[in-house]
Amino acid sequence: MMTTFPDISRALPDRVIIETGSGTAELPGGEVINSDDVKITVKDGKISAAALFTGLRFITLVYRCEMPRGSRFLGDAWERGYGDLEWRGVVFDRVMPWYFFASGGGTLAGYGVKTRPAGMCSFSCDSRRVKLAVDLRCGGDPVELNGREVEICELVSAEYPAPTPEELFRGQRDFLRLLAKDPVFPEEPVYGFNNWYYAYGRSSRAEILSNCDHLRSLTRGNRVRPYMVIDDCWQRERPNGFIGGPWDQSNDAFGDMESLAREMASRDVRPGIWIRPLQDRSEKLTPDMYCDRTDFLLDPTRGDVLEYIAGTVDTICRWGYKLIKYDYTTNDITGRWGFQCGRDFCAGDVHFSDRSRTTAEIITELYKTIYNAADGRALILGCNTVGHLGVGFMECCRTGDDTSGTDFTRTRRMGVNTLAFRMPQHDVFFAVDADCAGITKKIPWRLNEQWLTLLAESGTPLFVSVAPETPTEEQNGIIARCLKIASEARSVSVPLDVFDTTTPESWLTADGIREYHMS
Repeated sequence: MMTTFPDISRALPDRVIIETGSGTAELPGGEVINSDDVKITVKDGKISAAALFTGLRFITLVYRCEMPRGSRFLGDAWERGYGDLEWRGVVFDRVMPWYFFASGGGTLAGYGVKTRPAGMCSFSCDSRRVKLAVDLRCGGDPVELNGREVEICELVSAEYPAPTPEELFRGQRDFLRLLAKDPVFPEEPVYGFNNWYYAYGRSSRAEILSNCDHLRSLTRGNRVRPYMVIDDCWQRERPNGFIGGPWDQSNDAFGDMESLAREMASRDVRPGIWIRPLQDRSEKLTPDMYCDRTDFLLDPTRGDVLEYIAGTVDTICRWGYKLIKYDYTTNDITGRWGFQCGRDFCAGDVHFSDRSRTTAEIITELYKTIYNAADGRALILGCNTVGHLGVGFMECCRTGDDTSGTDFTRTRRMGVNTLAFRMPQHDVFFAVDADCAGITKKIPWRLNEQWLTLLAESGTPLFVSVAPETPTEEQNGIIARCLKIASEARSVSVPLDVFDTTTPESWLTADGIREYHMS
């Protein structure tokens, strides 16, 4: 007999906790919950909030329900995974952003909120209750709705038979499809080179063109052409150690970026480029466009800032770059990395000029601005982005923290973990980029070959950082084979040993069960 899990998607909460700028109220649940001028409405799974004068911080909805004993749980991450995704037993204070799965007795249950909610939503559970906590703040401040009613989120739960790893994986994907609002995907497989994991910020025009020549030599005959992504290294201030803009100017090692894009394209590769849109010290910017927390950090609640960022994206597209990888937006907005966030997403010292919108609304508007500015001219790859808010506004998403060209332990922890446990999001939310294979002399080839092959055969985007002096002729042949595989549409691989390890080695690929040994 299969295990049955509770369905809370259309249930009313038993308790609601409302935290405002002036205090906390714990109230009985129901369809409408009032506390002074605050109103919380729960109807058909849709949760909304309104307040006239009171600033809202958090709301927590508590559902009393019985979770079957022996169940194991898997949550998502606020932004990227940090090697910390895993199936576990009950941990009552474990924060599970956006959604979580419960598994037991051959059954999979999913609980989550639909993508692009207006609050930062996270779950926690134990054997007797499920809690949905929503951070409604604007940065570190209470949001001032001023009478506006906002639909915070829509709660979804579902149950699937999952007696095998393949059916478990299929159930996860089916559930995530229920959450995904109008996702966008690349029209063709995404693969190629990225120079970060051997260059680490030190590169030049000549070296990028040499990378292009190398990439072309390895991909002759591939119908889908590869991308050559220029990562952090090209911008005007980079030689001085400032990892920011302006993004309409390069440093002396790169020269004119528009002509560089043409030269790259002439080598039969698609030009790609990296930016950090919220860190900028262009002379075009005025002091009031910055946040007061950190120098040169733009305030994304301002219309003129969003207009400026849209102009940056438009310039890069007009230069001829066909992929834009934008980075650091979560850290720049919140003052934290994803692993530092609990149920409170932003640090307390984060303040914005417009406090009438929630952090989730602010982030979503930024992503929408970037995507609309590209207007189909360039593929959008979000890095250090909140994937649940980016669905529909990015074709690709870097779903894990950085791998490495110097420390394979980091690659295994970050890359393999995020590939396995966020793989169900691939071609459901967006194309999942688990990050690069960094091919350098500092990492044993036998390990890199396994990671490179796993990525290529997984059906997800493959980016390779190849130090020019590193590969032998034999290694070049293997890299070429992997790039060829990545250039062809393949069914997504299924990790089979997810209950046994945080870095699965056994995978069901399009070619059958494969074992990848990375230790």
